[in-house]
Amino acid sequence: MTPNATLRHALTAAAALGLLATAAPGATAAPAVSAAAPASVSAPALPYGRLLPIADLSAQRLLTADQVAQAKYRYAAPPRGGTDSPIDDPERERQVLEAVAEQARALGADPEATVRIFRDQIEANKLVQRGLYRRWEADPTQAPTERPDLSKVRLEINRINGELVRAIADSARARAEPSCAGWLTVAAVRVRHDRRLDALHTVALERALRSVCAPNGT
Repeated sequence: MTPNATLRHALTAAAALGLLATAAPGATAAPAVSAAAPASVSAPALPYGRLLPIADLSAQRLLTADQVAQAKYRYAAPPRGGTDSPIDDPERERQVLEAVAEQARALGADPEATVRIFRDQIEANKLVQRGLYRRWEADPTQAPTERPDLSKVRLEINRINGELVRAIADSARARAEPSCAGWLTVAAVRVRHDRRLDALHTVALERALRSVCAPNGT
């Protein structure tokens, strides 16, 4: 079973059962994790303690996708701050990737790995937006009637991006460990539980974390 499949299956099980999963087969034994503890609490074990912030910040970033979708949705009322921008926004994506690469260099981190992870973050965010669009079009009563100010939403996204770049920089050794996929699974399921992610956001979290662990543990 591939690391991505392990993460996907664990998150699917957690979404269905509301339970915490164990690490992937072959990984080192995972520590007991309290379901009641918030994901922001630092875990003493490594690499789990380094991977948990990445999973949690990824979930925080995904939750902003709801507001982005509301701001872009064409049937929402267009108050000041609304936009008719499509879900795919290559210029905005380019700006984000350039910014996080520069932040990574400033921290002495690997800009290529950072950009690779953020490409997944962006695709996961769009996955949520598309899922919400389908939901609203299938049931217009659930569609937003007001649009948030997208510029303000992006300020929050930029804040999360900065914290995520630092978490990526701080986790270089953990991400290169052979046990990374197993520990990342534990962290992701913990975050799914603590953040109360629904099925759409759970699937998106798996997409967002796809490139976190270095290939072949290198």
